[in-house]
Parts: sequence; structure tokens; C-alpha cells
Amino acid sequence: MKKPASLLGNKNKFLILGCGYSGSFFAKTVRKFGCSVLTSSRSICSDPNSFVFDSENYMVPDENTFDGVTHILSCIPPDKNGKDPVLRSLKNKLKSLPLEWVGYLSTTGVYGDTKGAWVSEIDEPNPFQRRSHKRLNCEKEWIESGLPVQIFRLPGIYGPGRSTFEAIKNKKIRVIYKKNQIFSRIHVADITNAIIYLLQNKNSLKFYQVINIADDEPCSQIEVIQYCYNLLGLTMPKPILFKDAQEELSPIAKSFWMENRRVSNKLLCETLGYKLIYKNYKIGLKNCYLKS
Repeated sequence: MKKPASLLGNKNKFLILGCGYSGSFFAKTVRKFGCSVLTSSRSICSDPNSFVFDSENYMVPDENTFDGVTHILSCIPPDKNGKDPVLRSLKNKLKSLPLEWVGYLSTTGVYGDTKGAWVSEIDEPNPFQRRSHKRLNCEKEWIESGLPVQIFRLPGIYGPGRSTFEAIKNKKIRVIYKKNQIFSRIHVADITNAIIYLLQNKNSLKFYQVINIADDEPCSQIEVIQYCYNLLGLTMPKPILFKDAQEELSPIAKSFWMENRRVSNKLLCETLGYKLIYKNYKIGLKNCYLKS
């Protein structure tokens, strides 16, 4: 049986722009399919599969980097002016390539505060935070670029080496309680595997330009923290009320608590048929615990 053209393999070459936590996980996983993967770094490093990209200092990849590129994943946040650094520096170059697909990792912060109500891709973005306004600007830039782009809106990202366990072990945990406060989250493996699933089935699935990637069970932060303490066999400190804690919080930390929403994954999981590896924080955190 002939393999579908969209199946990933050694004919595909990925450029990962902004190879942080999510980008690195994606690169490592997609290489297992036989794909060629190059990842960006802000300075020269010893990794032969790395290239330099630093838009602030006008350091862009050389021509050889783009040879044979079929797929691009951008994980780079907006610049200080709310513009997309990749498009600002590389838009014309990218448009000259025979790209099959471009992915952009955005945030569910663009939905703003829904006071705990569910949000889905059909809801109009209504960003509350300045950084979320910038993200929405970048989404629009990508959509208007003419490139074959898909936008992935992500809630709180966690996974091995980046979870509540690290905060507990490093004694940087703050147990804060705010009534009826709900957060959505996603394990890094599900970000990668959802995107790979969509790419492998590109020819048989309807194309959606904006997709949420979130798990099935939004919940309070305190439930997550309590679960981690239970797994560690430790006693969770007494929670502090948000109203008593907010004076000591950084602006970023405080803004985290100023929005309340549940992110729907029905488009990804019901309409498009992706099966989550970690359906909720308990399954996902057990994975982190076993790998810590």
C-alpha cells in the first residue's frame, strides 16, 4: 500500500525556530520519524544541527540552512513592539521556499478572561494582558503572511523537568487559594504528538488554521499542588488566600491569577480525532514524577 504523501519521513526537513522547552521536545521526537531537523540558537553552539538566529542583532541563518526545508515550527514570542521576529527578518525568504506547512505556537491567553467559562476556537479573542495582545498581533501576521500556517493555542505547559515537582523541590512553591479559579494545562508530549498527528493525517483531515491543544480537565492550581505533595509523600503547606498573597507577587505571577477560563479541546480531540497521551494532570504528573 502506498504511503500517504503527508506521512513524515526522511524526505522532510524541519526548521525549529526558538528551540526552548517545547521546541526541543518536538525536535527530539520528530527526528525519530527519520526527518531532518535543524534548531535555532541565539549564538553559535557545538550542536551540528543548530543554526544561529537572533533577530534583535540581525543574525539570520545562511542560505544553506534553508536548502530542502519542507516544514517550519516557530516557537519564538513577540518582540517588545508586539511584532513577530521571524516574519520581520525572514518573511520574504520563507515565502520563496516550497513549504508544505508552517506551525506557530501561540497562547490561550488571547481569549482573555471568561470568568471560568469554556472557550473554543470559534470564540472571538479578547486578550486582557498586554503580552496576549502581542501574541494575537503575531497570529494575525502569520495568518496574513500567505504561508501555509497553523496556529496552536497553548495553555500552561508542563512536563518532565518543568512541573510543580521542581517548584516543590527548589522550595519556590507558593500555595495560593482563589475561590473558583480554574486553569487549563497541557503536557509537552501532547503538544508534539498532536502536531505530528495532524501532519501525518494532513491529506485526510479538514484543515483548521487555529487549534487549541489542552487536556480534558481544567482545574484549580491548588489541586495540582496537592496531588504533587501526595505523590512525594509530603504535607502541603497551608494555602495563602490570593488577596493576602498578591502584594508579594511579581507582575507576571499576579497576571496569571487575573484570568479564569476553561480551554476546550473538542476540535482537536473530537472533530480531528487526536487521542491525548495525558488526558489530565494526574496522568501527566505521574509521568513527570517517574522521570524525575
